[in-house]
Amino acid sequence: MKKILNPSLARRSFAQLAAAATACALLGLGLAGTAFAAPPASLEKFVVAGWSKPITEVTNLLVDEDKGFFKAKGIALHYVPGAGGGDALRNLLTGQADIAFTDPGSFFLALEKGEKLRAIYDIYPQNVFNVVSLKGSNINKPADLKGKKIGVYSLSSGTRQNLLVLLHQAGLRESDVTIVVTGLLNFAPLMQGQVDATAATDTGLLVGRQKGLADVNVMEVKDYLNVSSDMFVVREETYQQKKPLLRQFLAAYRDSAAWMIRQPDEAAALAVKYAIDGKDAAVNREVIGLRNLASVSATTRKNGLGAFDLAVLQKAADTYLALGLVQRPIKVSEVVSQDLLPAP
Repeated sequence: MKKILNPSLARRSFAQLAAAATACALLGLGLAGTAFAAPPASLEKFVVAGWSKPITEVTNLLVDEDKGFFKAKGIALHYVPGAGGGDALRNLLTGQADIAFTDPGSFFLALEKGEKLRAIYDIYPQNVFNVVSLKGSNINKPADLKGKKIGVYSLSSGTRQNLLVLLHQAGLRESDVTIVVTGLLNFAPLMQGQVDATAATDTGLLVGRQKGLADVNVMEVKDYLNVSSDMFVVREETYQQKKPLLRQFLAAYRDSAAWMIRQPDEAAALAVKYAIDGKDAAVNREVIGLRNLASVSATTRKNGLGAFDLAVLQKAADTYLALGLVQRPIKVSEVVSQDLLPAP
């Protein structure tokens, strides 16, 4: 059963944990500064289909007017907003974008439907999804979600896919709960008692706490399956025919991600100008700190930003098969390629 609400937003002060944790996690990365050549006279248009509106989380994709990461690689970057990873893939498949910023679950489901796709860059190798409930609800473990109403951003979002992964840990299925579509930043319905729990991301929870959310239980999906949160996906035809352009884009994206890791304060200040939710630079800094943490893993420290851990991704595909979300095995080594990644 699925319902749709139109919630108001929620926000208040949150601890400075993200900033400190980011500093610790990124020590020793040794990311060098990026030198930019003069952009060529003509730029090639390249469209990214996002899972969200242009928000602070994706600041590095929004600031090319100031920073020139993509222009330096001969690319005129455009961003098409969406409402979940499934939306990003739809925009890709309908020809409105060259590449999709999407989650593994949406990728697996599209493959199941017969779409010819290939993942080429692991944006966030850490799982940033969670399920949050008020302390008084006594929802402490996945099994406690049975029979509950649970909010998700949208039915095509990673919040729903990761909720299903969490339910699977307790032997539950989607039919054992009531899913309520609440929209992005969906903690008002939780605070108002319209849902018993809500599926969100680490940054969503941060904003909820900034708006006044307190005394909550948080179940982190990464404690059960630490699979990537988002990755870049292209059509197989694009992968085969436009490798030089894709290499240019990935090199520019890695430069932009490395900049946001090195210069989070500058990124937070620019988010005020470019992100629709970026009015408060201090809040932006905390959001960016969390995204920087999600961008780094043991694999990326060894092989560079964007590198995949294929074993973990295969485990996720196997989990989707066990959940019944896909009906046939997916061999990720056949649909993931790392040959376009820039050298570490």
